[in-house]
Amino acid sequence: MGRFFEARKHTIMARNKAVSKAFTRVIREITTAVKGGGEDPDTNPALRRAIQNGRAVSMPRDKIEGAIKRALGADSEDWAEAIYEGYAPHGVAVMVVTATNNPTRTVANVRHAFKKNGGNMGATGSVAFQFKRMGVFRIKPEHIEDPEMLELEMIDHGLEEMGESVDDNGEPVWVLRCDFEEFGTLQTGLEQANIEVTSTALEHVPDTLMELGEAEVEDVMKMVAVLEDDEDVNHVFHNLG
Repeated sequence: MGRFFEARKHTIMARNKAVSKAFTRVIREITTAVKGGGEDPDTNPALRRAIQNGRAVSMPRDKIEGAIKRALGADSEDWAEAIYEGYAPHGVAVMVVTATNNPTRTVANVRHAFKKNGGNMGATGSVAFQFKRMGVFRIKPEHIEDPEMLELEMIDHGLEEMGESVDDNGEPVWVLRCDFEEFGTLQTGLEQANIEVTSTALEHVPDTLMELGEAEVEDVMKMVAVLEDDEDVNHVFHNLG
């Protein structure tokens, strides 16, 4: 019985840690968006996306509104995106997207994670050519009445690919991707079609995938987990199949 409760405690702690990190990421997105385009989501697409992402992780409305108010304050912190590149064990290409208010701290932590886990952090551009930066929209199936019709309509708004997938909770979602430059165009198209978007993101999608054995995959994912555990890291993208 003791082992059962101990395991359950660790599961709850891990879940709480994941929720806390998701909230932190959204707050930083909101802060950056407000500083760059103001507090009105109707005229600030970046803030609109950040609020959507907050709702996607069940962030309470008062926390979202509080983050917007704090971002308007003169003493609010400035967060900037920084992207680091390199290779995980076995030659897997990795892109690490961070939000930082202290680049010196962040780059040191990322470099340590690569080195300690058998990877090799590279210079800017060392692996980026293996990825395409794309805008990604995730939508619950119940919010799309006719997927084929929506796909045809959104092609005129920059849609490049659309398919079925699952979210982090294992729930089914439709995933729509567009070129990075078409992000705003596709977002506008979905809004005009009255499609409720669950979450949005700018992701680095690999051109080709690497296939590895089980032991090698474990080596790679160990390094990815260490990177994702860093508070400054928002996303880790790789080309592991």
